Amino acid sequence: MLADMEVDPTKLREIREARAYSLRELGQITGISYNTIWFIETGRRKSVHPRTVRLLAMALRVKPTDLTKKG
Repeated sequence: MLADMEVDPTKLREIREARAYSLRELGQITGISYNTIWFIETGRRKSVHPRTVRLLAMALRVKPTDLTKKG
């Protein structure tokens, strides 16, 4: 079983906004709910499944590690 990852909410928001995606648009592209993305961006959801991180990274055209907090 894969361990959950910790996404940096500020990085996610900055990259999403740089790509000019709204939360809803990113949700439609990835299949991840608006609420889930909002919870991640606001820091209310600390751990995120690796598959979710991969989907966000693919949609935003970055590496998954670009969205995570550095140790």
